[in-house]
Amino acid sequence: MSEIVLTIDGINPVELFGQQNNKLNIIKQAFPALLFNSRGEKLKISGEKKDTQKAKAKIEQLVKIIRNEDVLNIDKLKDVLNGYVAFNLEETPSDAEDKLLPTNNNVIVYGRNAKAIKARTRNQKKMVQLSEENDIVFAVGPAGTGKTYTAVALAVRALKSKMVRKIILTRPAVEAGENLGFLPGDLKDKIDPYLRPLYDALDDMLPSEKLDHFMQTRVIEVAPLAFMRGRTLDKAFIILDEAQNATSTQIKMFLTRLGPSAKCIITGDLSQIDLPRNQRSGLSNALNILSDLEGIAKLFLTSEDVVRHKLVKDIINRYEEDSERRKAKFQEE
Repeated sequence: MSEIVLTIDGINPVELFGQQNNKLNIIKQAFPALLFNSRGEKLKISGEKKDTQKAKAKIEQLVKIIRNEDVLNIDKLKDVLNGYVAFNLEETPSDAEDKLLPTNNNVIVYGRNAKAIKARTRNQKKMVQLSEENDIVFAVGPAGTGKTYTAVALAVRALKSKMVRKIILTRPAVEAGENLGFLPGDLKDKIDPYLRPLYDALDDMLPSEKLDHFMQTRVIEVAPLAFMRGRTLDKAFIILDEAQNATSTQIKMFLTRLGPSAKCIITGDLSQIDLPRNQRSGLSNALNILSDLEGIAKLFLTSEDVVRHKLVKDIINRYEEDSERRKAKFQEE
């Protein structure tokens, strides 16, 4: 007979045990041969040694997940108990992080209120794979294909698993010819509207208090592309969004900021370039001259990857058809 007493510190025990011990009851059902007794931050497990050790490992993993993600929903609790989420056994227990196995429905990370953020289309899944295999990924495609959202999910996962120390999200401050100087407010007020899509994605993936803390401590930075000049960005996951509105000089400047331990995703839509007519998109140029370099991958999403309203896919297809007709007409003339 073996007895183990675990101290559940660093988290709210209610998050592990559940309201009225509903989560603890699920754990008990997974180990019917063991006796569990919880009191405050203490959990006593009694039974055969091999069973108590197995239960101890599961409990420690659940605690680690709560520390990283603040919440533990019932589905993920059951996934852990069923072995769908497991430690990489080649890592030491102190360094190991919970890793999602392929059987876990393509979940990238668990967001606010334990919402599962998943790769929902074939190309989104490929984007996840390319990011794991390469340090720089170009993800190009029309609106609504989940480029930015998937990229932010990957960045949040990397931060939670301690693969990076910070997240840097940036976009060129170019919108349909508007000038920042004509907008009301201070510099932050002028910039924030251009960066709102990035804030929206973060709001979906991190509790508001934790997000505010990360922003205040600069663990997460959201800034215009021009603010990247002169910096070295290392041990960070960096996303350049709306890259079709960056010039070649700006994209070169951005890419040469990367430190030896940085990861980067560059997203853009070549059909929505807002640069002046006399300026060429730096994204188009970068795709042409960099895509054959080892460690850099490119992915083209299509209307088949649209995850917004069902009409968005049809709208994109109609505009693409109209663009092709215009090109054909121009070539005939």
